Order: sequence, then C-alpha cells, then structure tokens
Amino acid sequence: MIPAMVHKPLRAFRGLGSLLRRSYSGNIGENRAEKGLVLGLYEQEIESDEPRLTPVAGHFDAKTEGQLLNLIKESNLKGKIGSCKVFNNIDPDYGSVAVVGLGLEGLGYNELEQLDEGLENVRIAAGIGSKCLALQGCNRIWVDPMQATEQAAEGSGLATWKYQANRQKQDRIPIPKLDLFDSPDGDAWTRGLFKADAQNLARSLSDAPGNQITPTAFAQAAVDALCPCGVSTEVRNIDWIESKSMSSFLSVAKSSCEPPIFLEISYCGEHDSGRPILMVGKGVTFNSGGLCLKDPKGMSQYRASMSGAAAIVATIRAAAALSLPVNLVGLIPLCENMPSGMAFKPGDVITTLNGKTVAIHDTSNAGRLIMADTFIYGQTTFKPKVVMDVATLTEGVTHALGGAASGVFSNSDFLWKQMHKAGSITGDRVWRMPLWKYYTHKVTNYTNVDMSNTGQGKGSACLGAAFLKEFVPCVDWIHLDITGVGMLKKGVGIPYLAEERMTGRPTRTLIQFLYQMACPEEQQKALSKEKC
Repeated sequence: MIPAMVHKPLRAFRGLGSLLRRSYSGNIGENRAEKGLVLGLYEQEIESDEPRLTPVAGHFDAKTEGQLLNLIKESNLKGKIGSCKVFNNIDPDYGSVAVVGLGLEGLGYNELEQLDEGLENVRIAAGIGSKCLALQGCNRIWVDPMQATEQAAEGSGLATWKYQANRQKQDRIPIPKLDLFDSPDGDAWTRGLFKADAQNLARSLSDAPGNQITPTAFAQAAVDALCPCGVSTEVRNIDWIESKSMSSFLSVAKSSCEPPIFLEISYCGEHDSGRPILMVGKGVTFNSGGLCLKDPKGMSQYRASMSGAAAIVATIRAAAALSLPVNLVGLIPLCENMPSGMAFKPGDVITTLNGKTVAIHDTSNAGRLIMADTFIYGQTTFKPKVVMDVATLTEGVTHALGGAASGVFSNSDFLWKQMHKAGSITGDRVWRMPLWKYYTHKVTNYTNVDMSNTGQGKGSACLGAAFLKEFVPCVDWIHLDITGVGMLKKGVGIPYLAEERMTGRPTRTLIQFLYQMACPEEQQKALSKEKC
C-alpha cells in the first residue's frame, strides 16, 4: 500500500487561518436543526452480515443505545460506496445524521486502477455525506474521520465548496463550517482542509469569467493569496517583458488590449542556497484561438486556459501553509490570445528567447509560445534542479484520457515515478505519454525554420510536449497536460467535485509530489515518527 502524506507541524503565519475560515464558514447558527453529522458504514461482504460501522460511528451508535444501527437495518443500507441516508432527530446534539457507504473495509492500493482505493473511498463518502447535509440546510457539519482523517477533510472541503462570486450576496448558498468529530487528529484534519482550500482557490480562479480574470486581475488575486503566507510575489509589466526580449510571449500578448503580466513567485522552505524546483504555469486568461478561431459553441470554457497557472499559485500557497522544506520558484506568463489587427498570423515566423525560430501554423497553439520564453528565462536566472510545467496545452490529451487522468511527459523516470505515486495517493491520477524522437522530428523537421508550433500529423499532445522539450535541453523536466482534467468537462465522475464546473485539478497531486521531493523515501520513516 502506498503510504499517505505526512508533514511536519504546521507553521503559523499571518492571514492563512482567516482565509481558511472565510472559505469554509457560513452564517453559523446554534440551532440544532442546522447541525449535521457524517458517519461511515462499511459494505457488507455477505448479505447476512451485520452492518459494520467505523469505530467513531460505533461510539455514536452506543450513545444512541443502538438506535442508529436499527435505523440502518430498517433502511436496508449496505454500505456501498456513494450510498447515503439522512436520519433526523436521533440525537439531542445533531438535527441530521448522514450515514454514507465506504465500500469494503481494508482496501488499499489497486495496481490495475493505479489508485489507493481506501483513501479515495473516504474522500467520496465524506464528500457525499457533507453535501447531503449542506443541501438540507446544515450550517455546521461534523465529519467522522473514517480512519483516514486527512482524506475525509479533503472530500468534505471539496464537496461543500461552490463558485458563487457572481451571485447576489443574498442569493448565495452558505458554505457550512466543517469540524472533525470524535478524534484527536486535528493536525491531519487541518492539513486536509488546507489542501482542499488550495484546490478550491484554483477552482475559483479557473471558473471566473474572462472579463473578470484578466492578466492584471489574476496577478492581483495571486498577490492576495500568496502574500499573507509570506510568499514573495513580483509582478512584472510589459516594459520588463520587452527588456528581457521575450518576443515569443509578446507575439501572443500583443493581440489583446489587456496588457500582459509576468508573475515571479518565490517560496524558500529549505535554505537560500538550495537549488529550487521551477514551476511554470500556462496563463492564457482567455484563449479565443486568435485568428484561428475556436468553435464558438464551446469557446466559453477557454476562460480556463489559465488552469495551469491557477494550479501553480494554489500549490505554492499550500506548500507555504504546510511548511514544506523545499525551495520553489513559480513563473507565470499572463496574457490573452485574441483576434485583432495586432494578432500574430498563420505563416508568421517568431524568434524565441534562445534564438530558435518558430513557424506559426495555428494561432490557437499559443500557450506553448509564451511558455517557451518562460522556460529559457527561468533556467538562465534560477539554475533549477527540476523544471515542472502545468498547462491546458492540447485537446489531444482529452481524446486520449478523457477526464480520468492528466497526461504526463517527462525525460526523467524518477520524476515520473514520483508523480505517479502522488496521483495514486491523492486520487487525482496521472498517466505517462510518450516523449519520443519520432515526435521531435515532427516538430523540428522543417527546411526554412527551426520549429513549428503545431508539427506534422496526429498526436497533438505528444507534439505539444515535443515542442516544449526543445526549451529544457539540460535539466530534469516534467510536463502535465491538464486539458481534460482542469477545464470544464461533463461526466468526469468524481462525486466530491461539481459537474460542469472547473475542477482545480491536479492541485493536490502537485502538493503531494512536492512533499515527496522534499522528503525522500529514505527520510520518511524517521520523519513519520516526528509527524513530518
């Protein structure tokens, strides 16, 4: 079984506690009817078996003198994952009690599914139970830890959050306050809420309309989220971008009247001399496709072409909240890609920061152009030990994987194994895609230019990764194409995330990955004794 994430004690810092409280608390009343409790029930392996409650639920049943167990039997609840039944007025302290199915007890890592099923079932159960109680009007919800406290916090925190920024205040649905029930493991609960809060921040940024999250507005939101955590954030304007000769970035940015921004984020969790992990997020705040206009029917979802940038900001905030002992540099180029008289055109040739010439064969492939200059600047300036990027780069990865996993490309087996392990633990899975010379040739085999921003033939996700690889020649690198998981999709099938909304994925997987990089396996046994 893959081990769960563990951490050192949380570092207290200015502002994050209030951010978390604002995210998870509504108008909390003391009315008993507005208080709810989520309890877990394991699936019966044999039809004749007695219903098996979690240890905490068993204690609660004893408090009700067996009334809860009798109601479970009468309701024919079998504990199947995702099943839920709400009972009212069975306890003087809680108006509603939701009993949720956890599936079979003792599940662990499933090699075929590439998933720790036990941990994921806890997220699902806690999320479904909390959502049911929230829909019943509970403003304060206590949650059974279900023997995986951190995951119970993640599931309930993700399931009860809603994007409501554009509803009138009087019409907004209160987000309930979440509390841990009958367990001393408050640190794990807080960690889970921090990680859920980070993903919800990414959801909030990704789901905002394009006219509200412009490059400037995104930069301000990043400053607001990171500065209270003690994370340094530099906001560079167009003059700075021009002074650095980022022609590839500017070729995209000049198509819009919204000025471009370059964000430089620094988190020092180790020591000043330690080489950082460089994290690059694609920040096209609206991608119309430029002159190669995208299909108007689905164009509104491309407000989330900055989902990679949102995930980077959220991940670095969580790293600071959890005091991860690692140095991070986040670089986020922000701009819009619009059709205009200033837009770059099919057939144009642009020059990137390292001198490579790129033929523009499709103006909708703009993200890779702004990231190319960012890669070169980041490696030259910060000398990172690892380069990671997160981007909604191609629709091809959606055709290949749907919403089940992020496509991962890497020149390092070690980085891939760490990311794969992280996705297995968080339930937000990843899948490795080929980064072969075959695709490099399809991108670079041109007589008049060094590269094409599209390449030849099919396999757009692989061609996009091959393009980016040309800008990280001498460093370990991992690329996540998150188009299928980070943007608006139907039928993703994750019960603790809202359908047809932006997901904030793969924020929690990135956090877990950074923890593993900061705490190598040879240290984890010793660190676990200290509750690292």
